[in-house]
Parts: sequence; structure tokens; C-alpha cells
Amino acid sequence: MVEIEKKRFGLLGRNISYSFSKGYFTEKFKKENSEDCSYENFDIAEISAFTELIKSNPNLKGLNVTIPYKESVLPFLDKLSKKAAKIGAVNTIKITKKGKLKGYNTDYYGFQKSLEPLLQAHHKKALILGTGGASKGVAFALDELGISYVFVSRTPSENAIDYNQINADTFNEYQIIINSTPVGTSPNIEAFPLIPYDFFTQKHIAYDLIYNPEETQFLKKAKEKGAQIKNGLDMLIFQAEKAWSIWNK
Repeated sequence: MVEIEKKRFGLLGRNISYSFSKGYFTEKFKKENSEDCSYENFDIAEISAFTELIKSNPNLKGLNVTIPYKESVLPFLDKLSKKAAKIGAVNTIKITKKGKLKGYNTDYYGFQKSLEPLLQAHHKKALILGTGGASKGVAFALDELGISYVFVSRTPSENAIDYNQINADTFNEYQIIINSTPVGTSPNIEAFPLIPYDFFTQKHIAYDLIYNPEETQFLKKAKEKGAQIKNGLDMLIFQAEKAWSIWNK
């Protein structure tokens, strides 16, 4: 019996045993009878280990990238898609037959596709909590949707306000609040971003990129005030399917 050479895919990140991607793709391959495909976690302590990882896995066809390497992986890539270059962060890597690495961003696509059905005429402005790699895809999607935004950071800068600056006036002006930080993800499920939740109303959308737990403290507290809530699961599914289509182009 001839052994089929596996097409190997995987997730690059740190402390990723909880990861959505491995379970999702393993299940997908089983459902679609893709016995020649496998998916695994590549958990590295530092991005400097990436070169050796690629070298020692010559039959890798593609990778997803998660926290904290969406930005730091960029110098290791041969090429970026136009949108990934604009965003400045990558969550999908395609490995060509010649071994070249091309980076893409499918986060923005997944976020945009999952947010769009919730939008109403008054949803004009957004606050993005966090300034990491995930926030960049979110910002790009908001640009495409014509929604203006402001970043919120623990270290304020030209591009970001401080958490302490958020008040009732902020909530009146910004009707979409997006948590793009890892605060509140499993196992630290009691944690939440430090914002004044009392100012959420029925006019607000609270969107958390976290999907585990299904309802974070951020979402619970916003829901108690009547806000429409959404977790990151649909975003992950949309971005995973987009990555799959890129790998198979």
C-alpha cells in the first residue's frame, strides 16, 4: 500500500494548546475526507525559532499565526499580500512549492463579515481596545466599512487614548466597543478590560474577539446594560475558511 504524503498545515503561536484552529481543521479534514491533510500546533517560545521550524518541516504547506507573532513574523516572510502590507500584521502564511513564504491577513475579512449583519444606521464610530496585531485587522475592516475608530491603550500615544479617558461622553460618541486584547480569555475568565460598563446602552455593540469562554466578562457586563453582544467565533470560522482558500489557490 502506497503511503499518501500528508499536506501539513499548522498554527504558529505561544501557549496555544487552547487553540481553535487545530480542532477546527482536524474536524474539517475528517468531514471532507481529506485524509492527505493534517494540522498541528507549532508552539514556540520566541519568534527566532521560526526559521528552524520551517527548515525542519519541509512538507508544510501553510500556517495560521496567532498571538504574539502576527507582527514579529513579518521580517521572516518573502512577500506580503497588498492588504497584509497595509495592515502590518499577518495571520496566514502560504508556503509555495519553491519554499517561499507569503503572508496574508484574513482576520480583517473574518471580523468584517461577522460584524456587518449587526450594524445599524447609528453605528458610526468604534473604540478598539488594544493595539496589538489583532487590532490592526479590526481597524482595516472598519476602514472598509466606513466606520471611524480610536484605539485604547494602557500607554496612550498619538494614535491611542488611555483607558482612564473613557467616560459617558465617550460612550455617547462611540457606539461599537471592540475588545481586541486577550484579557478575559480562558483560563483567566474572570478578567475584563477596565472600562466603565455602566455607560453601555441598547444602542451599543460590544464585540469581543475572544471565543473561549463563549461569553466573557466584557460581554456579560455589556449585555446587562442592554448592549448587543458578539464573540469571536464566527470571525474565526470566516478567517479560517479564507486561509484554506488561500492555501489551495
